[in-house]
Amino acid sequence: MKNLIWTRPNACSNAGNCPEVAITTDAVYVRSSLLPDAVAQLTPTEWRDLVSAIRAGEFDV
Repeated sequence: MKNLIWTRPNACSNAGNCPEVAITTDAVYVRSSLLPDAVAQLTPTEWRDLVSAIRAGEFDV
């Protein structure tokens, strides 16, 4: 996999269990800081749909 620049929410700070995202022109990669080798690859459209659903409260977290 390419050298990706991973970012995490500011709320996570230095916590050990955080979502991390790397965005390229072709794809969005998502992983957990606990399992950095398990990476999900989404299209930009899938990413937008996921973020929209999260903001709309469609997931019971």
